[in-house]
Amino acid sequence: MSEKEKKEQTKERYEELVTLVNRYNQQYHEENASDISDYEFDMLNLELRELEKAHPEWRTKESPTNKVGGAVKRESGVSVTHRVPMLSIQDVFTKEEVLNWVHEVREMHPDVLFSVEHKIDGLSMTLRYENGALNLAETRGNGLIGEDVTLNARVIPDVQDTIDIDGYVELRGEVYMTHADFERYNEEQEQAGKQLAANPRNLAAGTLRQLDPSVTEKRGLRMFVFNVQDASGSAQSGLLMEAHTRGLARLAEAGVAVVPHRCCKTDEEILAAIDEIGEARGEYAYDIDGAVVKIEQIAYRSDFPAGSKYSAGHIAYKYPPEEKEAVIGEIELTVGRTGKIAPTAIFKEPVRLCGTWVSRATLHNQDYIDKLGIDLGASVLVYKSGEIIPRVKEVVRSTGSVFRIPKSCPVCGEEIVQESDTADYKCVNPSCPAQLLRTIAYFAGRDAMDIKALGESYVKILIEEGYLHDYTDIYYLKDQREELIERKLVGKEKNTDRILKAIEDSKDNSVDQLLTGLGIDNVGKTTAKGIMRQFADMDELMAADFETLTAIPDVGPTTAQSILSFFEKEANRQMIARFKEAGVNMKSAKEEGAGTSLLNQTFVITGTLPTLDRKQAQELIEKHGGKVTGSVSKKTNYVLAGEAAGSKLTKANELGIPVLSEEELLRMLADFGQA
Repeated sequence: MSEKEKKEQTKERYEELVTLVNRYNQQYHEENASDISDYEFDMLNLELRELEKAHPEWRTKESPTNKVGGAVKRESGVSVTHRVPMLSIQDVFTKEEVLNWVHEVREMHPDVLFSVEHKIDGLSMTLRYENGALNLAETRGNGLIGEDVTLNARVIPDVQDTIDIDGYVELRGEVYMTHADFERYNEEQEQAGKQLAANPRNLAAGTLRQLDPSVTEKRGLRMFVFNVQDASGSAQSGLLMEAHTRGLARLAEAGVAVVPHRCCKTDEEILAAIDEIGEARGEYAYDIDGAVVKIEQIAYRSDFPAGSKYSAGHIAYKYPPEEKEAVIGEIELTVGRTGKIAPTAIFKEPVRLCGTWVSRATLHNQDYIDKLGIDLGASVLVYKSGEIIPRVKEVVRSTGSVFRIPKSCPVCGEEIVQESDTADYKCVNPSCPAQLLRTIAYFAGRDAMDIKALGESYVKILIEEGYLHDYTDIYYLKDQREELIERKLVGKEKNTDRILKAIEDSKDNSVDQLLTGLGIDNVGKTTAKGIMRQFADMDELMAADFETLTAIPDVGPTTAQSILSFFEKEANRQMIARFKEAGVNMKSAKEEGAGTSLLNQTFVITGTLPTLDRKQAQELIEKHGGKVTGSVSKKTNYVLAGEAAGSKLTKANELGIPVLSEEELLRMLADFGQA
């Protein structure tokens, strides 16, 4: 490869990193979620910064290194301009980098001291006090503008309504949720059949932005103050703004919960404090994601700026992902909706990782098991992928043998075969009870036919009692109405009729929902919508050949072959015939007169629209041939923006992508006669 080609390849990697880091930044700050772990995100950020250092000419205004935090949300209060910018802290990943920075500071100020403290994994909030009374609490937002969350802050026990300090005092801290409160919340959600929170940080972020302070109070947020942003107008101002740890001590006397910290002088003391925090992080009642090293003498901090994105006088040492050793006591095999066998390691004793107890971890497939050398009784290192999903990293002590997935299904006893060109093993019995439960539950689920009243527990009962043998049997349950009521299998008369009505109503669903529910490999909700825009009805799709299918946008050879293979089977064609006989809709929006004015146009929706909610807007765009995605890129054709549109609107303007209001979208469709 020539030097020119290498440089082009590196430039391509840089552009990819800008896109990736911006996307994960948005997830973290605006959506309170993340597809990757903090450590993986940190490594991407580090790689990006190193490329920008080597090639400063590549850096553009789109680079995440120019930005702080996320867009300002307006869920719980009005926007507030920060008196003191709420900037980030520069991250480092090795002890050598810590000491290099410490030595740089000491060279200019030989008498310097440092505070080493917990880097709490939560969300930043600033408190403003006037003559001892709290008058404003604000989130970080984009670092310059946040939102007023004062009402919610007042119900956090660690936030004092009054403090015994006169004048103006501005404190910055981290709002978090303890492991106990997080687990209590998820237990309540599970009992209510509702969605569980991914981790304490995400839940804390969503809780602080609640419109109802009573919800915030019930969930039990906490707060540590870690910095005095500003202090003036009183005799104590000098103390608060002179020495960091002495200021924290004075705040603690006033009843403020301050971050755990230690004042250090020597390199050995600093490294020992960092190690002590890291070794004990599994024992804290809350999550941490690093140790912050701060200059103790506040006046010295301005001599060490770290750029417009970072506050001066601090660095954060980021620990590698937490790992624990566990012994595999059992390997559980489950059968998925498509017959795929999923092996899961069950530990003899649960281990605590990232604030929760972990008793199992996925083993993926036989290739993964072979690669690591996993077997019953093996000791393994476990970590959390994305800080959420437990994974096995490696075998620490082997038994000398490797577990093999058996040749018969653990549920029905039929043969298990390995799929060609994959590492997956599948049960070949289409009537396997485990597959049947998952396939029918999926068919009735929200992403497919959306039969809300027919939950998985009812599906399980109806399968066990012989009423359901495939999807189509759902639409013939009405013929057993009296028997179902008499046996009370799905409740008494009122609940039985409620379920039967929901089934009857689902017959009028769009045909792409039916196609989704069939569970064809590689045909999910979005792909099914795109496919059925090209065909008048299900019969036309069933008659399509390979060339016709691969000509559809987003349908490649693998998906096309999956569709052909599904409809080649006589049992599946008979199933479609039974659906028709039951009166399930087979006609697509194409034949029903839906437009194609937005065909092959990609939209992103952001902000609050005047009359349409996001789901309605998406359905309207898709009805007329358009596609809706979640992030703005060069492939986006239009951004549909409402009030408080945020960073997606900014990105659209930077890329020169046309921005539409709801009125302009409706006018566009009206011009085509399709609104």
